[in-house]
Amino acid sequence: MLVQDLLIILGFTFCAIFFSVITNSLLLKFSHNLGIRNTNDVLIRWSNQSKPSLGGISFFAVFVFSAVAYSILFSSEGIFDNTQYVGLFVAGCLAFAMGLADDAYNTKPLPKLAAQISCGLLLFFTDSSIDLSGVYWLDGVITVVWVVGVMNSLNMLDNMDGITGTTVLFILASCLASSFILFNASINIWTITLFCVIGAIIGFLFFNLHPAKMYMGDTGSQFLALIVAFFGIKFLWNTLPDSSSSAWATGLLTLTVFTPAAADTLTVVINRLRKGKSPMVGGKDHTTHHMVYAGFNDRQVWWGFTFFGLFSFLMAIAMLYLINDRNSSFLWLFGGYFLVVFGYLYRNTIKFPERKK
Repeated sequence: MLVQDLLIILGFTFCAIFFSVITNSLLLKFSHNLGIRNTNDVLIRWSNQSKPSLGGISFFAVFVFSAVAYSILFSSEGIFDNTQYVGLFVAGCLAFAMGLADDAYNTKPLPKLAAQISCGLLLFFTDSSIDLSGVYWLDGVITVVWVVGVMNSLNMLDNMDGITGTTVLFILASCLASSFILFNASINIWTITLFCVIGAIIGFLFFNLHPAKMYMGDTGSQFLALIVAFFGIKFLWNTLPDSSSSAWATGLLTLTVFTPAAADTLTVVINRLRKGKSPMVGGKDHTTHHMVYAGFNDRQVWWGFTFFGLFSFLMAIAMLYLINDRNSSFLWLFGGYFLVVFGYLYRNTIKFPERKK
């Protein structure tokens, strides 16, 4: 990478962090009534205090900033002539609007699901689909299921201070690593968007680590999940579309990167179905909560998920180099990683059952 490219990347990243910090500081200053979660949310979130759920606004603001700044500095490219970027931008706006409405009005599940499906369809019809089966309509179904699944998974994970932001940070870092290792990316709209969103998350975490001053809300979790779903398609699922072994190899890569979120979601779904409960109803029965029941404090739980996220990132880098060398012989060894993390977290939920905080 040229020194000039590095300076541009650092400039965008630090501007994103600064813009995020300033935006969240201003939102906190004027948040006495705006964005305060209602009392019903206390039944779902770990904290028993109502705090402003405005962090998602800074994510969207930085995303728009990245588009405007890139368009000004690299005006010859015309990012809105790029079909995939138009799909990402429109779907991102829809996810943000849906999350904002849910934070403000506690919308019903069906409208939320319809918006999530619409986001998946927008990506699919703008050439951002998972090329898994080779059958057009089936890949469309897989893409929509992927988008809806990620949006619900990260929304469910947003239950304790700092967990979702940190988890998404490492997922996007893995996508960024893939863009450089497998696609030889330099300065383009995709890398700039990734660096800016990562900067926005870092700025938000100053306010969201325990004890949190603010939450990201559905506005943040839905928007970030859409970003994650898109870049997961572009830089994880579709890394080797020309290889006969790409389906299982890239699927395993994606599972490794998403291990913390996937393990939590799978654990919650299994346990709630076993108890005859709906997986979509909130509660204090997540893997993060059961780590507290096991004796960890809130900060230690965050450190635990930070370790899972960092290790997933490092595992992903190793896998990316193997994939880049067309050496898939040893990739199956990485499959055990998800099983180990899932087994540990699931065992905690059995060994240390839910109790009153």
